[in-house]
Amino acid sequence: MLDVFVLAFGLGLVFNAAPGAVSTESLRRGVRGGFRPAFGVQVGSLVGDATWAVLGLAGLGALFAVPALRVPLTVGGCLLLAWLGVSGVRDGLRSTAGPDMATVDPRGRGALGTGVSMSLSNPLNVVYWSGAAGAVSGALGDDATTGSLLVFFAGFMASSLLWCFVCAGAIALLRRVLPPLAVRIVDLACGAALLAFAALLLQRLVTDG
Repeated sequence: MLDVFVLAFGLGLVFNAAPGAVSTESLRRGVRGGFRPAFGVQVGSLVGDATWAVLGLAGLGALFAVPALRVPLTVGGCLLLAWLGVSGVRDGLRSTAGPDMATVDPRGRGALGTGVSMSLSNPLNVVYWSGAAGAVSGALGDDATTGSLLVFFAGFMASSLLWCFVCAGAIALLRRVLPPLAVRIVDLACGAALLAFAALLLQRLVTDG
């Protein structure tokens, strides 16, 4: 079982360290509010990931391939990313914006919910966990049991939680050295990136039909 845990731990680090919408929103909030809002987005996303993990490892992820579920989920994800992107661009264009006059609540209210929503509305998470369940079962062969899947889940979640601290801590350190102008530039860049993520997700929906 230890090898399954180690494998899952490594996959979790790769999965979470990959640049994406969650890390972008964590950066956007963190450069204004510090560790707490960045950590809130990360942990919120982890809650969503855990939900998809349970569904995927239980073999229920295939249900979300049905257009009646997949299309509304993807559209919701596009709208959320677009709204966050517009918010980032808006905040970056405000001349009074800076770490001392943050438009993002420094206490992180709303960050947790945003992270959860971003994860739950990301259809790629469904694909990932459906594939992970099959990969684990295939790798273990006859040794595949509910217990082994639970160990895989525990390893992945452990590394994901560790990454939450690492990512939020790095962003908090970065915030300390950024002048107000740089904060605005980060806002603009993150906003533009989130809008791009929304467009790519929409394109994927149209392409996949």
